[in-house]
Parts: sequence; structure tokens; C-alpha cells
Amino acid sequence: MKYVTLILFFALLGCKSVQPINTQNVEHAITKNALQLLEDKRFHSVSIAVLKDGQSTIKHFGELTIGKGNKPNDSTLYELASVTKTFTGYIAAKAVLDQKINLEDDIRIYLDELYPNLEFKGEPIKIKHLITHTSGFPNFPIKSENKKAFFEGLKFINIETKPGEVYSYSNTAPELTAYILEKVYQKSFEELVIEFVLKPNTMNQTKFTLNENDRTRLVKGYNDKNELMPNFNRTLWGGISGLHSTTTDLVKYMKLQLDPSNPVVNESHKKLYKEGSDFWEGYHWYIIENGNGLMYRHHGGIYGMQNWFVIYPKQNIGISILTNTSFNETGEILEKVVDNLYKDININ
Repeated sequence: MKYVTLILFFALLGCKSVQPINTQNVEHAITKNALQLLEDKRFHSVSIAVLKDGQSTIKHFGELTIGKGNKPNDSTLYELASVTKTFTGYIAAKAVLDQKINLEDDIRIYLDELYPNLEFKGEPIKIKHLITHTSGFPNFPIKSENKKAFFEGLKFINIETKPGEVYSYSNTAPELTAYILEKVYQKSFEELVIEFVLKPNTMNQTKFTLNENDRTRLVKGYNDKNELMPNFNRTLWGGISGLHSTTTDLVKYMKLQLDPSNPVVNESHKKLYKEGSDFWEGYHWYIIENGNGLMYRHHGGIYGMQNWFVIYPKQNIGISILTNTSFNETGEILEKVVDNLYKDININ
């Protein structure tokens, strides 16, 4: 899911101070916005991580279990949900640079059957359409009991618009992207995430597969009725969701995404589809740019938790906010917290 608040975002950019930002100012900004969020009693805890000019600040508030007073900490594991897609985008960008795939490739060259239905009036679905939600695929796979059923379900998809012309959020497409990446690298998608993202950046607390100790650190979330919600089971390939992480590891991910010398990052940040005057889709990034403002972001929401992961390359800032609450308005509320936090960081 995504929300567009262009006016507020670019208004905030004008507030940037020329004075150095110290850690104390960032801590104050985090605390202020976290406590304001927790005034809404539908929220029980929140973790916020900020990276500013290479300095990280992480703070935790509230309680993970209602009535227990158990505040989250740097070891708390959160489900990243759809923020996992940015990892899929990163590996797809690497595959492009490695010449394993091409953005203009017809996706059917990587499939074991013909799938004559996966086109619109002779226009095929290409790799770039999968990673920008412009393929015409349905949001959820027609069949998802197992991988064989997934491919059987592809036969029943009816492409109703020319690929590349209409944005329509799809969880089917990133799963197929993950499969294609597995095929061209001859490794599981989990192995690719570990090899290309986690190990090089020492993100040792970010993982698909949890051991027993990990499960004791995994957040249990609530809906807006304070009902405990189940954790999400991993998807078929993990291209759309399934990663778990901590705030400390997400800071490392910010550092990666803010590294201008990294060719894979630069490729993954390219604008591939223009959705509005100031809004683009990249390799599973939502990109907003106008004047001095440049923001890459993604939202993740699952049964009992939601988060935003946002980077501002020109300001050298990254923000991650995670909460163990999930209801219809959670993403929009957290988005406003991120915007206000960004403003406070830049005027202090």
C-alpha cells in the first residue's frame, strides 16, 4: 500500500537548516513524535531508527504486550512485510548489471511453458513491468498453495491493459521476479538475499528463516480491537514479504541505500515508470522528486504490524518506523509521523 503526501513533503524540504544536526536533537525529535503517536491508544509500541549524515539514533517506546510493560529493544524482530520488495528490487538491479536479465526481456523466456495469455494485443509483459507494478497481473496469485499451483494459476490471468501503461499494485509480480532471479542465478531467493545484501552489510539479524531463539524475539502484533494477530507465514519465494529485521540492521540497510558509490543501489534507484508529475516507480521503490527534494520509500503492512522505510539521498537521511499494530489507517498515520519527524530533524 502507498500514500502520496507531496505537498507536505516538499514543504518540509524547505525547512532544512544549514546548522549541523547533533544526536541530541534527533533523539528529541524521535521522542516527541513517538509519544504523540502513542497518545492514540490503538498503538502500543513503536520503534524508530534515524540515520543522519552517518550517525544513527534508535529509540523504542511503549509495550509489546498489553499490560506487560515490555518495551521493544534493539534485538526485537519485526516483520518487514512489503518492505521485503525493496530487497527483491535490489537483487533484480544486480541481475541487470550482471547481465543475467534485461529490463526489456519478455518474462516468458524464463518460464517453462508458453503462456500465450501473458501479453496484451501482442505486447508482452517485460521484466521492467514486474518491478514497477505495471504488468497487469492481479494483486494476489490466482493459485498459491504451492509453486506448481502458482504457475498453473498464471494460465488463467487475463491481461486487460497494455503492460507498462497502468500502475496496479501486484503481489503476484514480485513473486515471479523472485522465481526468475532464482533461475538465472541457480540459487534460492533466500540465498541470493543473504549473499548480495545481508552478508556484505553484516545484517546478521535480518532473515527469512527463524530459529527458536529468533522466535522469542519476534513481535506479536494487534489489530485496532486489541486482538492478538498471528505472524505471517512465508510466501512461496519471498519476493513480496517474509523478511524479519531489527532496527540496528535497518540502519545498516539505510547506509547501503544511501551509498552513492554502490552501482547496484544506483541502478535500483532509477526511475522506470512515471506515475505522476513528481512520482515514479523504481525497482520496487516509490520515488518522489521535486526541486531539491528526493525521497525513496516503501510501506510494509501485515496482520499485526506495519512499518515505513524511507531514505532522502540529498539530505543523507534515513528513517524507519515500526509498530506492532495494524489496521486500515495505520500506514497513513505512520507516514505522517515520518513526515513530521523529518521536519523536526531538519529545523533543529
